[in-house]
Amino acid sequence: MDFRRTAWIILTVGALLLTPVFDAYAAMTDAERFAAETKARDYFTNLEVIDQDGNRLRFYDDVLKGKVVAINFIFTNCQGACPLMTQNMSMVRDMLGVELGKDIHFVSISIDPVRDTPAAMKEFAETHRADQDGWRFVTGDPENLEYIVKKLGQYNDNVEAHSTLLIAANVRTAHWTKIAPNVPPNGVVERLRLLIEEDVAD
Repeated sequence: MDFRRTAWIILTVGALLLTPVFDAYAAMTDAERFAAETKARDYFTNLEVIDQDGNRLRFYDDVLKGKVVAINFIFTNCQGACPLMTQNMSMVRDMLGVELGKDIHFVSISIDPVRDTPAAMKEFAETHRADQDGWRFVTGDPENLEYIVKKLGQYNDNVEAHSTLLIAANVRTAHWTKIAPNVPPNGVVERLRLLIEEDVAD
């Protein structure tokens, strides 16, 4: 599945495909923006998820809407890639400084929600010094999480073989991209700041 292409089709009208992302968004009328947001909500869903603090959230409205996000996929019993990904994201966080929670939001989504209770996600976040404002560790009903991960194009039946990609997006402008796990933290910061720059007042 080509995730970026799918998300683009869902979130924008066909005529915008030939123009730069932000220019296309800026050119939209309020009605067109409302329609695009409605399509995005329908696609990504407003299924309920739960964060590490036990807050019940609607996935699109509370986690994605209007934000620049960096999304990864973890499970708390992971002994290899997940701690390493979280460490890398922590380095990105340190470089972003006050931008995290203001200009950009991190979302770590469980791909093993049966075992990844909110308490388990909280412990994982605390263990890796990642439990802070601007960084949500998301779990919830297994069917909801499976559906959401599929919509993000990163589902795998084998938990151990889960995606190590970072999905980054400016949800407001419908600009979605994948960042490979071998991109160094400073490279990730650069990519995220480009997304942030799109999110300016019209």
